[in-house]
Amino acid sequence: MRLSRSLHVWKMGTVNYLEALKLQEKLLSERKAQKIGDTLLCLQHPPTYTLGKRRTEHNLLISESELRNIGAQLHYTERGGDITYHGPGQAVLYPILSLREIGLGARKYVEQLELTMIELASLYGVKASVGEKGETGVWVGDGKIGAIGVRISGGITSHGLAFNIDPDLNYFKHIVPCGIADKRVTSLRKETGTVLLTEDVVHDQLISCFARLFGFSDLIWRENGLCSETKDL
Repeated sequence: MRLSRSLHVWKMGTVNYLEALKLQEKLLSERKAQKIGDTLLCLQHPPTYTLGKRRTEHNLLISESELRNIGAQLHYTERGGDITYHGPGQAVLYPILSLREIGLGARKYVEQLELTMIELASLYGVKASVGEKGETGVWVGDGKIGAIGVRISGGITSHGLAFNIDPDLNYFKHIVPCGIADKRVTSLRKETGTVLLTEDVVHDQLISCFARLFGFSDLIWRENGLCSETKDL
């Protein structure tokens, strides 16, 4: 008999990047100490560019003053991966999971994140796949629709994935996304060419895909700081 596994899901709306980073660090510490169970943050950020621990500033194509002019922020992180953009119209998941407890290694964990976004795209008839040359993330042809940048510390994950629902793709013109110069960036809205369901619905669908692929059957939802009932998958 398969044991039921629970996932605490925080739906947070739009959150400043540094606030979300601080929360991740707090939850990471608590998960290491086994004070909390596996947790998933679902949110979006105001326009923000982030660099991974490789510090590839050369892939940022505008100055800091120009960043301010377009209303965007720049932050340095300890995740893997290259430069990327976060903003409205994008669904971000930050899993705080114990890989030991769910029985996954780092590579398999990243593959499951990729499959989460591939499955979401398939719900809308969009055929997405992993990169042909070993690039992380999820692609529709030569267009990147989902990015991944993770950190694993003491067997506990943080950072995660970003899936483009309908962001302003012009923000990606100011960087070399994920350090790959010869590829474009796309979105679910662009690939379907239709009006999508509300972002909140798409976020819920992404969470459901994640939970199913990672084997979580009970979701404990927390919205606006309040816990709601457990939902079975």
